[in-house]
Amino acid sequence: MNHADFHIGLEFVASAGFRWRCTDVGTRTILAIQLDRDNPGWYQGPPYIAKEVVFDEKDIERCHFTNAEALKAAFHEHKTAGHPGYPAEAVRRMMEARHAHHYPHEGVLRFDRRLSDGEILHPYAGRKEGDAWVVDLYLPFQDTYNVMAECDFIALPRASAEDIRWRAAQRQGA
Repeated sequence: MNHADFHIGLEFVASAGFRWRCTDVGTRTILAIQLDRDNPGWYQGPPYIAKEVVFDEKDIERCHFTNAEALKAAFHEHKTAGHPGYPAEAVRRMMEARHAHHYPHEGVLRFDRRLSDGEILHPYAGRKEGDAWVVDLYLPFQDTYNVMAECDFIALPRASAEDIRWRAAQRQGA
């Protein structure tokens, strides 16, 4: 979806097929409440009992009018992205690490980054080492793990869909 598609009251589908209702439209973001309760009292407002969540430009791109559109987009993404995915063992390790430490900079974990050689870094947890924050990383194309200083990680460019396709092509050529 595009930002211009949203208006207050619009119901839409976002991550994992959850239904949401738009509660406010900003200049580059929207606010929405998740429609996950049977009692309509949760949705009376504003202000709402249900937590309003900010959807930024990246979140908005992954929203859809219907479940059918969301499924079609997910299928297309799977077929064209080139991302190798995450093995079950990697997911288990990432979830354990993420819950083992309180990391206050959740936004850092939101975007994959790219090294100058094209390698993709997936952040999955953060923790304090001495006086500095570090980010735990999974390298999906190598199925390996690494750690990087938070300040170095956030200085890297975000990995784009093109970066992931390029890295997948390099893997196939290896």
